[in-house]
Amino acid sequence: MSIEKVRAFFAQKGREGDILEFDLSSATVELAAQAVGCEANRIAKTLSFAVDGGCVLIVCAGDAKVNSSAFKSRFLTKAKMLTPDEVLTFTGHAVGGVCPFGIENPAVATYLDESLRRFETVFPAAGSDHSAIELTLPELEEFSGAKGWVDVCKGWREEEA
Repeated sequence: MSIEKVRAFFAQKGREGDILEFDLSSATVELAAQAVGCEANRIAKTLSFAVDGGCVLIVCAGDAKVNSSAFKSRFLTKAKMLTPDEVLTFTGHAVGGVCPFGIENPAVATYLDESLRRFETVFPAAGSDHSAIELTLPELEEFSGAKGWVDVCKGWREEEA
């Protein structure tokens, strides 16, 4: 199970006890926010895209949407989301529990979107559609193995709302 892989990953960091597990689904931003008890924008959703035969994960705020032109400008290809089967193959995590933790596939590159910088802590999934973990942005950056920060999302800035 994917959550077991994530639990083992965080055990190496001494943080396995910080994984939150819920009786109810946390598979969508809205459900995760209800389960965690926070605003939906603080849910750090992980979106999966096909890029050059590999997978790019964009971790962004719950209220953000990918800006196709910004994505194309940054990654030099159209933003094409992976199918659920492709996501599972690349990341080892099923849709609803996709997160940037415990992924050993070198064809997967993780980036954090600027939409997250508004928050001191965020709640990404922890490998299942019934889990999350609260992390600071420096922790998210470290634990995700992010290759860097990108600005490829829209809909979260006040001037865009």
